[in-house]
Amino acid sequence: MHRVFQNKTAIFLFVFPGMLLFALTFLAPIVLSGYYSFTETVGPGTKVTMVGWENYANLLFHDPKFWLALRNAVLLGIGFIVIQHPICIFFAVLLDRIGGKAEKVFRTIFFIPCVISVVVISKMWLSLLDPTFGLLNKVLDVLGLDMLKHAWLGESSTALGSMLFILIWAGFGWGLLFYYAGVKGIPEDLYEAASLDGASGLKLHLRITVPLLSPVIAVQVTLAMITALKQMETVFLTTNGGPGDSTQFLAVYLYNKAFSASQYGYANAISILFVIVCLIATYLSNRFIRSDATEY
Repeated sequence: MHRVFQNKTAIFLFVFPGMLLFALTFLAPIVLSGYYSFTETVGPGTKVTMVGWENYANLLFHDPKFWLALRNAVLLGIGFIVIQHPICIFFAVLLDRIGGKAEKVFRTIFFIPCVISVVVISKMWLSLLDPTFGLLNKVLDVLGLDMLKHAWLGESSTALGSMLFILIWAGFGWGLLFYYAGVKGIPEDLYEAASLDGASGLKLHLRITVPLLSPVIAVQVTLAMITALKQMETVFLTTNGGPGDSTQFLAVYLYNKAFSASQYGYANAISILFVIVCLIATYLSNRFIRSDATEY
């Protein structure tokens, strides 16, 4: 085996299929998208007119919808990090402390939204938040809180907040799973030693759990930003960016430009900037949140 790996031809034969697959499925689409981003066309196989940097100039300086979609994606990412992740850590610790059959039952319950079809989740929330027949407004009506009733996904003032809540709720199970696995990997001896030193309650977890979860937190923050930037299905199936453009997200805006407005070249310019923003978000999250392996 050692002689095989010293043979350059053998190394090439082992590596080439994977590199070819990577090039065809990842690099080639990006290069092709980059080419179309400098054109004006309604789709592949149709007339192509080179427009240079015009699509990018319009996108960056004359398209407020793009910046609105980017802002909404950033707000969703912040919601994941500031709201969802602390709750996930709390419940991960709670599940670990409960133990026994209850731990398995609640672990399964919390993960249920992640195995339900996106279509089902979208239709469920559309029904719950329906302004006329929705459960939420019915409950507010019973409680005598009529002034709080809204068309939650139909009013610009409440649509974005409602959408962020739905997306944070839908992704809760995945976040919990990662943090739960991280908590399970922390040796119990560390908690016992800290308890003997006088640490307890919240202080115990701030000094032990959170620092030792830093590698998991770093990965989760990166995934949260990427997930927020590429959010598509749930938004498309519930509001499609409306009302107006209040719930517009990058991926939905890209889809609408490509297939609804038939601005294929412009949509490819959005996709290239989309990739660049994802790379920047990944770099910044790795830069500011250290993910070095922690030694116990």
